[in-house]
Parts: sequence; C-alpha cells; structure tokens
Amino acid sequence: MPAGLPSGRQGLFHAKMRIGWELTMKTYDLIIIGAGPAGITASVYASRKQLDFLVVTGNVGGQAAWSGDIENYTGYQFITGPELAQKFEEHMRKYNTSLKENEEAVEVKKAGNMVLVKTDKGQYQSRTVIIASGKRSKELGVPGENQFKNRGLTYCATCDGPLFSGKVVAVIGGGNSALDAALQLVKIAKKIYLINNTDKLNGDAVMTQKLEKEAKVSVLNNSKVEAILGEHFVNGIKINRLGKEETISVGGVFVEIGLTPNTSFTRDLKMNSSGEIMVSANNETSIPGIFAAGDVTDVPEKQIIIAAGEGSKACLSAFKYLATRQF
Repeated sequence: MPAGLPSGRQGLFHAKMRIGWELTMKTYDLIIIGAGPAGITASVYASRKQLDFLVVTGNVGGQAAWSGDIENYTGYQFITGPELAQKFEEHMRKYNTSLKENEEAVEVKKAGNMVLVKTDKGQYQSRTVIIASGKRSKELGVPGENQFKNRGLTYCATCDGPLFSGKVVAVIGGGNSALDAALQLVKIAKKIYLINNTDKLNGDAVMTQKLEKEAKVSVLNNSKVEAILGEHFVNGIKINRLGKEETISVGGVFVEIGLTPNTSFTRDLKMNSSGEIMVSANNETSIPGIFAAGDVTDVPEKQIIIAAGEGSKACLSAFKYLATRQF
C-alpha cells in the first residue's frame, strides 16, 4: 500500500486493486473440473467445438485408473482400468488441452453472468463450468483405520495390490468394487477374506460367479469390521459376525465399501441425500451456466461408459448455453 494513504481510503484502495485484478483475469468459455472419464470426454468435445477452455484436476484418469479388468466397455473385449485411463488421457492430450494438473477446486460460485472457480493454487473465471469431479473412497470409521493408512490399509487394490504379494489379506465390502479388488488380489495374495456386512454379495452376477470359483477366497457374509489391529503395520482385523466377535490375522486390508461424491466446493448447488449433484437430462444443475457429469451427479449406475456419455452431453449443453446467450 502506498505510504501515507489515509486510513479511511485503505478499503477503497484495496477494492480498486481487487477490481483491477479481476478485470485482467482471463475469461474462458468453459472450465472443466475433473479429468476422469466424464471430464476427459467433455474436454474432447470442447476441443472439437473449438471452445476456449481449461481443465482443472487433482489427477488424470479418475476412478477408471483404479479399476482392474474391464470387459464391458464398448469396443474393447478386454482392457485394464489403467490402460483405458491411458487411452483417455492420450485422446485428451491430442488436442493440446490446457490442463492444470495436481490442482484441487475449493470453491465454485456464480458471480453475475460469470462462474468463478477457486483452487488451492489460483482463481479462474469462465462463462460456463462442468463439474466432473467424481467420487472418493468411503472410510470405515473404525478404530485403527487412520493409524494404519498406508501401513497395510489401503483403498486401491489396483494401486497397492502388488505390495501384498504372498500375504493373507482382507477386502471389506460386497459390491462391484470389492469383488473387483478380490479378483485382482487372487493373482497376488496367498488368501483373501471378503468381509461383507449383508447376507449376500450384491455385485454383478458374472463377477460373483468368478469369485465363487476361487479357492483362495473366503466370503464372510453378515460380518462387520469393528477395528483394524496391528503394531507398526496391520496384522489383523476384529469383526462382528452374526453377533459374535472374531479376530482374523491378515497382513493387509483393502477398504472397498463404496464412494462419496467430491462436492465440498459446490455448496450452492442442489444435491440429493447422498450428496450427489442433482442434474437435468441435459446435465444442468440448479445454477444456470454450471453443468455436472459423471459419478458426482445423481445419474444412476456409476459406470465408466455412462460417465463418458454424460461428459459429452454436458459439453454439448454448455456449448448450446454459450451459443444462446450474450455475455
């Protein structure tokens, strides 16, 4: 601040400086938050529509990069999650996409006819925004979980499975994520306990049938994890099975109990009881100019192919919004 500025004018000086900074900020046609299947597909469509856009993301690939074997993505009879995520990324980068990687959104808000996006590293403004921030793993919320994170407890079999070669491990969950993790670990671990808190597995029939044929896998239904045990590293879990407490010795724990949407930066948007952003058939949110796509929304069935399709729809809707308004 200039020396000697009267105190009564300090606020006015700061206001003028702030306004000047905002006026010089670049205005994009579109900002895409997230670079999983939905965000990457939206970016490809944005490139082909020749929009001036930016992708802001903590990582590239999203949940797809954590999946194991994928047998239901059209055009590929078989492909792994990391391989498919790499294909997505190559497609996106083909267009020299403007990308801010390792940058997390912390706030999205409407300001006049612009949308401001604040991240942990900067601030941007755009005429439209697509939120495709996906979901993150749910936690168990039991004693020992925080203590043993990355010390034998993990949330990603694809990422960390090879570290548990030859060990006895536990997979917590009974849905597709848990079944996928268990099937991956069959090739790596000595034995797998699948801890499921309902009376039967609720994943896809094909995956369930595959798992039932694996001698290495023991499915414990009606079982709830009560604690993660260990000293420096995990050495067991305490479960309640049909009302009785049991302790199982394991050298690793994979938590696969579902996902929660990454919506902490979108408090102004209308959401459902699960914290998912509610969208129309055209991917419109409750705030004009802000669209959403993929697992972060209330669209049913969280699948890679569905997220990709929703990303394309969201971009086409954003393009139509831009074409029918003056800024």
